[in-house]
Amino acid sequence: MYKTGILNSEISKLLSDLGHTDQIIIADCGLPVPQGVKKIDLALEFGTPSFLDVFHLIKKHMVIESMTIADEMVSDNRAIYSQLVTENINITTKSHHDLKVHSKNVKAVIRTGEATPYANAILTSGVLF
Repeated sequence: MYKTGILNSEISKLLSDLGHTDQIIIADCGLPVPQGVKKIDLALEFGTPSFLDVFHLIKKHMVIESMTIADEMVSDNRAIYSQLVTENINITTKSHHDLKVHSKNVKAVIRTGEATPYANAILTSGVLF
């Protein structure tokens, strides 16, 4: 049995396979996942697991070069936005519509049980060297 790290085998494999500039999304339970994009569904019920719980766990195991969030998160989901801006990660924004269009190009979407508006982030993989 795996001794440390992420026990979810799909997430563990996904993170192990990421290369520089590959992207994943951590999403709320309402974000549509485009056909052909891998969905790792962690949602159990509204709020469980939360976006921030999943984000903090992924951050422990992934070199995050940058993060893209929806413009709307800044004004309409201050609780999550205020946590993300303290993470010392370069954050860019785009419209929620453009974020959904961009989701067609990510390696996978990790769906959480988060049920607050615009709780979605595209994470771009960095390198350790």
